[in-house]
Amino acid sequence: MIRLVRCAMAALILGCAAGAASAADVPAVEPAPPPPQDFYQPWQVRLRALGVVPTSGGSLSTTGGGFVSNGFRANSTVVPELDISYFFTKNLAIEAICCLTKHNVYLSGGSLSGQRVASALLFPPTVLAQYHWTNFGAFQPYIGVGVNYTHYFSTQPDYFILNTVTIGDSWGIAGQVGFDYMIDEHWGFNFDVKKIMMNPRVTGTIAPGNTSIIGRAALSPWLIGGGITFRFGGAAAPVVAKY
Repeated sequence: MIRLVRCAMAALILGCAAGAASAADVPAVEPAPPPPQDFYQPWQVRLRALGVVPTSGGSLSTTGGGFVSNGFRANSTVVPELDISYFFTKNLAIEAICCLTKHNVYLSGGSLSGQRVASALLFPPTVLAQYHWTNFGAFQPYIGVGVNYTHYFSTQPDYFILNTVTIGDSWGIAGQVGFDYMIDEHWGFNFDVKKIMMNPRVTGTIAPGNTSIIGRAALSPWLIGGGITFRFGGAAAPVVAKY
């Protein structure tokens, strides 16, 4: 009887030892440490409804120096806008925006003030360097400054005042202020105001007589937009296995 008890105890001890050895072979999985404080999503895409509000100004005269008008103005419009940003840090980013707008162009001074003289499509890609504040929680304001290049195409004269018209491409400085309100680490809402300095060269001929004209259209529009923000591209924190 004593011998039987001793055998049972020995088997129990050997089984426990084997179980402990087997458990020692399995690594313990610990949760990954929290991401560092400068963790951020480097890529950002926004889709906005954009109100384009040109100003008026410039000048228009004949090539002989005769006065025609104090300048031009263009109608306001609302268009969709897409922008893409890349964050070098959680505060510093670069943004590229693009849209396509169509405008009617009017004279803004002189005896022909208010007369429509042309229509044109505008393609105004703009690149801005930005600083984002991130110490206000979900509310993240920013400012930006950059450069705009605008290409004018499909330009058509009205054929009543102008027989021909050409609007040259323009370069200008752009500035912006805005904010994102982030719902989570990926999605948020955006509001943004930009000012683009736009002063293209205008040439053409007046009807009747085909007298040549030359001038500048100081349109320099305000761009007021609101929409949604999506951020992505941050590396997920790995799971760390501890042996």
